[in-house]
Order: sequence, then C-alpha cells, then structure tokens
Amino acid sequence: MRWQRGRRSQNIEDRRGSRFPTNLPRGRRVPRGIKLGGGMGIIVVLGLLLLGGDLGQIVGMLERGGGPFIPQQAPPPSGTAAPSDQEAQFVSAVLADTEDTWHSLFQQAGERYQPPKLVLYSGATTTACGYGSGASGPFYCPGDRKVYIDLEFFRQLGSLGAPGDFAQAYVIAHEVAHHVQNLIGTMEQVNRARRQYPADANALSVRLELQADCYAGVWAHHAHRQRNLLEQGDVEEGLRAAAAVGDDRIQGMSGGRIHPESFTHGSSEQRVRWFRAGLEAGELNECNTFG
Repeated sequence: MRWQRGRRSQNIEDRRGSRFPTNLPRGRRVPRGIKLGGGMGIIVVLGLLLLGGDLGQIVGMLERGGGPFIPQQAPPPSGTAAPSDQEAQFVSAVLADTEDTWHSLFQQAGERYQPPKLVLYSGATTTACGYGSGASGPFYCPGDRKVYIDLEFFRQLGSLGAPGDFAQAYVIAHEVAHHVQNLIGTMEQVNRARRQYPADANALSVRLELQADCYAGVWAHHAHRQRNLLEQGDVEEGLRAAAAVGDDRIQGMSGGRIHPESFTHGSSEQRVRWFRAGLEAGELNECNTFG
C-alpha cells in the first residue's frame, strides 16, 4: 500500500501502555444478548485456544461484550498526542483515508459524515459497551462511536495466513464500516430485529457483518481510484484476510464440526464475495446483504 504519503487522522486515542484501571466507576450489568457493535474477535479466540486458552472463559467474556459492566463514565484516554511509531502511523493513515472516502460519499448523498474515534490499547480498556479485551479482537462500540484495536491482533492475523498491510487496512475499514452502519441506522434496525426475532439473531448478524465487508470494499475502490492507494498484490492480501475470518474456516481450524446455524460473521466464501463486490463496484447499493 502507498499509505506513507497520505495524511494522518487526528481521531486517534492512544491508550497503549496505560494501566487498566482496577477501581472503575459503578455501572450496570450488560443484559444477556447485548453485544458490541461489531468486530473480528473470532480469529483472536482461535489464537487463544491454540495457545491453551480456556474456551468457557473466552466465550463468556465475548457474550458479555468484553466485560460484565458498562461504566457510567469512562476514564479519559491517557494518550492525546499523535502516536509516532510506525504501526500507529499506519493505522492513522488508513483511518484518515476512510475519513476522506466516507466524507465524499456522504456529501454526494447530501449528508455529513461524522468520523469515529479509533482507540489503540494494550490488553484491555474501558468502553461504553463494557470492558474491551484484546481477546475480542478489533471491534466497534456504537455507544461511544469508537473503534478499538489492540495492535497485537495484526500479528495474530499474519500468523493465521493473512499477512500484509492491506490485510490490516481491510480490518480497520471493516470496523469503520460498522460506524457507517450505525450512522445510517442499519445497526439499530438489525439490533431491533434481533430482539424481536431471537431465532434469527445469528443470521441477521451475518448479514450485518457481510455488509461491513462490502463497505470495506467500497472504501478500497474509491481510495485506489482517487488516491492510487493500492499496489500489486494488495487485493489478494485483502481477499485472504476476508477468507481468514470466515466462520467455517475458524471452526474447521479449531478441530470441531462446522455448524452454519451458529455462524455470526459469514463463511469465508461469503466474506470474500461481498468484499469483492464492494471493491469492484464501489457502490453502496451493491451492498444490500439484506435483500
């Protein structure tokens, strides 16, 4: 990717190296079924299992949306200056590019794009959706309109067969796409439908995730057409990343049987297909995964 020449986003909170607070303000428990807005935690869960992690503890943490409480008032971020290390600079550059793309697309539709904040953290942090953990992977919290990323995830992604800077950019773009879904009301509609039709909750989650994949492809389409962002091999990196986080591939690698009814993100084939659809067309109306 030709990311070095791009501008850097100012919407970065660097909490890396911060000590996870032990005396957090009182909050309310997260009702069962309330989850984070969207994320890619399944790949990190697989990594933890491969390293000997306890499945019951991991699943319990994810079902609680990263932790048992929602703080009434989260502590302020510890780092406010723009991060200067290369990994953070890369994240900042990709985030800035998504801002430029979505600002333009919203403007064409007569709307104003409000970009999310992106929080870099290490290990665990507080969010408006509960306690976020690196074990849940990158995720978006609609409660505070922030994307959360522990950069250790990128190394985990590479070890599972999807290395490369554009593979990482796809992950960032996918989480930003959840923010777009939140802004235009899709996320709330899906959450309402999941509450009304709990038997369809997983299928609705899959459609939401696949649309985010497609929106990530839309970003990549416009980023390359307008700013010549992609280099040879980048598209293949993105497609490998989309395939790596397919539910069927994760279940297969963990040694268990594949259960499509339990999918929450979509199969590898679905994720690749929808990412490619957005990448090739560059049109939001090509991302109707609910049709």
